[in-house]
Amino acid sequence: MANNNSFQEVLDRLEDVNKYLKLPPAIYNRLRCPRRSLIVTLPVRMDNGEVKYFEGYRVHYNTARGPAKGGIRYHPNVTLNEIITLAALMTWKCAVVDLPFGGAKGGVACDTTKMSRDELKRMTRRYTHEIAMLIGPESDIPAPDMYTDEQVMAWIMDTYSMIKGYSVPGVVTGKPVCIGGSLGRKTATSQGLVTVLLEGIKHLGLSQKELTVSIIGFGNVGAAAADILSEKGMKIVGLADSKAAIYNSKGIDIKAVKKHKAEKKSLSNFRDTEQVSIDELVGLKCDILIPAAVEGQINSKNANNVKARIIAEGANDPTTREADKILNDKGVLVLPDILANAGGVVVSYFEWVQDIQRYFWHEDEIQKRLEGIMTKAFKHVLTIAQDKKVDMRIAAMILGVGRVAEASAVRGLYP
Repeated sequence: MANNNSFQEVLDRLEDVNKYLKLPPAIYNRLRCPRRSLIVTLPVRMDNGEVKYFEGYRVHYNTARGPAKGGIRYHPNVTLNEIITLAALMTWKCAVVDLPFGGAKGGVACDTTKMSRDELKRMTRRYTHEIAMLIGPESDIPAPDMYTDEQVMAWIMDTYSMIKGYSVPGVVTGKPVCIGGSLGRKTATSQGLVTVLLEGIKHLGLSQKELTVSIIGFGNVGAAAADILSEKGMKIVGLADSKAAIYNSKGIDIKAVKKHKAEKKSLSNFRDTEQVSIDELVGLKCDILIPAAVEGQINSKNANNVKARIIAEGANDPTTREADKILNDKGVLVLPDILANAGGVVVSYFEWVQDIQRYFWHEDEIQKRLEGIMTKAFKHVLTIAQDKKVDMRIAAMILGVGRVAEASAVRGLYP
């Protein structure tokens, strides 16, 4: 989870980028703060009859380019600082892949592992009611994030629709297909990640079938990425979830490990692997490292140990600013989060468009459009990196922040 300095890191990186953009002070200062932050208190009746109070948030960072877009996470350590940080990253991310969205994020400080399905449903409906003033197809479109899923999105859509008096499928994305969800949404982040990674491999002139991969985080993004990369002939040698990390230089059987994870709820004690710590896994030999878990996973303490040629960020903000400098000095190609994991929001955009039109696309069309957008964004960022002689994160920030700044300047100041 993000630490108390996470938003300061966003501001520091914004300052780094402004050395190249040289934005007017009025625009630059506007981009340094969120447009609005809502804090809500959620009274929820638990199954034992007790009323428990949860704190929730919804932040709109910038909406110059369109409606706010961003996920909702449920986690005990959710804070306003973290939500503001992630809303800022969503702002740049949507701009990097040129979507007509601004950036938002939401969350509730809760432990879903200790809540029943009914308690989760009641909390979600109450949270939706409290943020209903902000969300809507034309204003703010939430999506799933950490410990939320398509069922949570279905509850949000239904609650919002009850308030409006008619069905509003476009209020959220990442919902079940039967109520307006999009085909291809579940694996979209991983598909986009792989598309960008393959472009990075091509750029370095590597042969993808000889490459080894370690993945930190074996949730939706990490597990799907492991499947796709295995099918493409790459060898998965390291995996980690929240409870354990495993490594085998000869490769890990992904189908078997997924079955083990489903049965044991952990990667612990999976056969024919070495049990290691996550920090140790970061430093073990592999060609590609995919951090797909929480923020700050690669930091100043372990970045020096990285042996990977490429880091493809499946998680949001997994590499600290200090670690970035170390990795750049080592010659590691870092494919930053605001580019590499944008596949999810791209297909969320497709879902939103389909809901508004009430016309749905075939999955092969969705995959083709996703690949086209991600490839174009990679090439645009790479061109900036080569022209400006900067790393890919700075280049992506130059592109994303520049587009948001341009929209802000064109729209002007009201009143």
